Amino acid sequence: MAAASNGEGGHGQGRFDVIVVGAGIMGSCAAYAASSRGARVLLLERFDLLHHRGSSHGESRTIRATYPQAHYPPMVRLSRRLWDEAQADAGYAVLTPTPHLDLGPADDPALVAAIRNGGATEVALAAAAAGDDESASASWPWAGVFRVPDGWTAAPSELGGVMKATKAVAMFQALAVKKGAVLRDRAEVVDVTTSSKRGEGEGSIISVRTSSGEEFHGTKCIVTVGAWTSKLIRSVSGLDLPVQPVHTLICYWKVKPGHEQELTPEAGFPTFASYGDPYIYGTPSMEFPGLIKIAMHGGPPCDPDGRDWSTGGLVEPVARWIDAVMPDHVDTAGGPVIRQCCMYSVTPDDDYVVDFLGGEFGKDVVVGAGFSGHGFKMGPAVGRILAEMALDGVARTAADAGVDLRPLRIGRFAENPKGNL
Repeated sequence: MAAASNGEGGHGQGRFDVIVVGAGIMGSCAAYAASSRGARVLLLERFDLLHHRGSSHGESRTIRATYPQAHYPPMVRLSRRLWDEAQADAGYAVLTPTPHLDLGPADDPALVAAIRNGGATEVALAAAAAGDDESASASWPWAGVFRVPDGWTAAPSELGGVMKATKAVAMFQALAVKKGAVLRDRAEVVDVTTSSKRGEGEGSIISVRTSSGEEFHGTKCIVTVGAWTSKLIRSVSGLDLPVQPVHTLICYWKVKPGHEQELTPEAGFPTFASYGDPYIYGTPSMEFPGLIKIAMHGGPPCDPDGRDWSTGGLVEPVARWIDAVMPDHVDTAGGPVIRQCCMYSVTPDDDYVVDFLGGEFGKDVVVGAGFSGHGFKMGPAVGRILAEMALDGVARTAADAGVDLRPLRIGRFAENPKGNL
């Protein structure tokens, strides 16, 4: 991949149009979006490219349009289109389409809102189980897999799918390089400064300095450093951005003999989300033959620079859910076969931060952060939005797609420290 040297590399002499700090899914998508427009882009990563220390690695992530918050389904649909465009540009696929299934207590407010906002259709479970309603039975092909408890509902929807996570990040990085971007790993950014104060007009220079003493110069900067967001933003601007790193665990469980093919994408098995406490999610069996990914959303707060990598408390709730809802198909004896640690970067309201940093940086620095464990699917959309905000000062693609960015503003935390709008 292309490499920058002494702060002036890539595209000859002079500064970059955009410096992207953080090469996870959001930063890689932003670098691809900006370089696709001909911008001179530098993408910096503090660790090795495709490392496993953050939030963008691993075998899989899901996509769904069923969200309790009405501002996310339009972003998901935009992102789904951009996933297809990127795959066409790359010449290979990283996303496997599947149906999606939401289930949980019928009176759960979040589930009710998600079904409504995502256009899902609730199944007449009693009629489907009795087999006397062909329409109900056709809408519930997984009656033999899920034991839906009394008082619960289930709602399938068409927009679902599984992304190969690390492969997807690599794809966007390769596409960015193809468009002329410069990538540098092992380049920990420790400071971001501007040559002019807010309101002093055009021509300011953003300087980005790394722990090794290298300095790069750009017209604009995009910060997408995940769990390290609060630390970096506080150090460069003094702003306390409430993005809390959370340790979480991805679990793969043994499929019981005879059911291996039944739970695959080829058999039409869906991605799924089970609302309530705990919130459980899963994907079809595809990454590891004979295993299925079922995990709990969330986990304990952590320090990204001092994690203990423990898994206590993150397995038992999943095993109990499996034993209650999928006991005939998934084996919990002995626990999960594979455990993979990951991190979320959580805001108080679980909404993203997609905004200009403001202050002395004005619109020259854009922040994408706080994706709260549900951001990977939005990578292409968020990357396009961040790139347009940096290059144009406004996200036209978001507006055209009906994506409301107002709930994602930084200012909401100053107005209400809990972030509730």
